[in-house]
Amino acid sequence: MPLLEDISSAVQRGKKKEVVPLVQQAVDEGIEPVEILNTGLIDAMSLIGDKFSRNEVFVPEMLVAARAMSAGTAILKPLLAEGGAKPLGKAVIGTVKGDMHDIGKNLVRMMLEGKGIEVDDLGVDVAPGTFVEYVQAHPDCQIVCCSALLTTTMPMIGEVVRALEEAGVRDQVKIMIGGAPVTQSFCDEVKADCYTPDAGTAAVAAAQILAV
Repeated sequence: MPLLEDISSAVQRGKKKEVVPLVQQAVDEGIEPVEILNTGLIDAMSLIGDKFSRNEVFVPEMLVAARAMSAGTAILKPLLAEGGAKPLGKAVIGTVKGDMHDIGKNLVRMMLEGKGIEVDDLGVDVAPGTFVEYVQAHPDCQIVCCSALLTTTMPMIGEVVRALEEAGVRDQVKIMIGGAPVTQSFCDEVKADCYTPDAGTAAVAAAQILAV
């Protein structure tokens, strides 16, 4: 459908000012909101994520594409709710205590949303207990995403895992971790469930977790 192709192209180019009227036009023409979301917006972000993983685009391009997608999604959200459309699943994300970095976290959040996952963002400098309180208050949460951009704050990811274990809610969620100093061996060491090196692969991994 040409209009959905135009929406996808605008998202991939990060043209927020084009995406909004195009999405509205698609709605006005009677295209199903879920089709606009999947074919026009989510597919576009999947393509951008693939390009990012291949180093064909970089963080700035990812950010503007994600913002363009978010602007289109904002139009569709009330319509999707009316139609009873459900998200793929629910996740919570935060940068761990002592770490104030948020660009990587924000990018992962946008990419997860681009896969149709509902994401609550706890922000930066998030204490282990805050993750625990969130999971306890939201039994529908399936994934906890922890970001650390410093070697000095990376051990706090392990504290989050331990806090969830001690609270008895560890088995309710899958813990995904990432950030510049984080590695697969560290993931194994702290007994998290999944490490990914970038936002694109994080979104793919999250979708796979929720599909099980």
